[in-house]
Amino acid sequence: MDGRARVPVAVVAAALIGLVAFSWPLFLRPESGMSATQAPIMFALVLPTVLAVVLSEIAGGRMDARSLAMLGVLAAVGTILRPLSAGTAGFELVFFLMILAGRVFGAGFGFALGAITLFTSALITSGVGPWLPYQMLAAGMVGLFAGLLPRAGGRAEILLLAAYGMVSAFAYGWVMDFSFWPFGIGEDTQISFDPTLGPLENLHRFVLYNIATSMGWNLGRALTNAVVIALLGVPLLRLLRRSARQARFAPASSAQPLAE
Repeated sequence: MDGRARVPVAVVAAALIGLVAFSWPLFLRPESGMSATQAPIMFALVLPTVLAVVLSEIAGGRMDARSLAMLGVLAAVGTILRPLSAGTAGFELVFFLMILAGRVFGAGFGFALGAITLFTSALITSGVGPWLPYQMLAAGMVGLFAGLLPRAGGRAEILLLAAYGMVSAFAYGWVMDFSFWPFGIGEDTQISFDPTLGPLENLHRFVLYNIATSMGWNLGRALTNAVVIALLGVPLLRLLRRSARQARFAPASSAQPLAE
């Protein structure tokens, strides 16, 4: 396996904890003693610690000074892009950069870039709240899985990344909605979360809720990712790979060089 495709143990642990954090409505029962309001707050307190451990491990053992500098530059670019694309109708320019960087620099780098970008951009857009750790972890997963995509080259690679951009856009929207759905619309509708129902019944309700409230935003995010990657993917991948060689990253075996 390519050295850059290996995932740090701390990232795997964060992904597992994140899986529980995002899917907590499936496990919440009336007899648990925890309300739908308490659960996300509890996980929001835990996730920053997990993310700090992950980022410290990545920064301490898997990146040299130049790659850390590259991480800072790309996070700054993403921080600037996010307020410029305020998310109207799902138009968001922040995710395509995580995908391309994760592809070039590896899964651990992609995870760190996603988490840091969402954190720093939240500071300048007044987006800090209990949802921020969830956003950081979800965005980190977008960058992480971009670094684990199969090898491809030329136009096939661009198509692969554009398709992943669409899938990851929907996945990001779904997990964010799911983590806060139980208290987002009250308890008295046919698409509300009901802790007395089983997981399948609640999943059915969530699908209806997502279609009714978020499908348009997710589609806009997906189309934005695909279009920007299709238009800018070739020059940006070439630029990032040139920077990766200068920063002494391991040579990529997951992708073939793009035609000059």
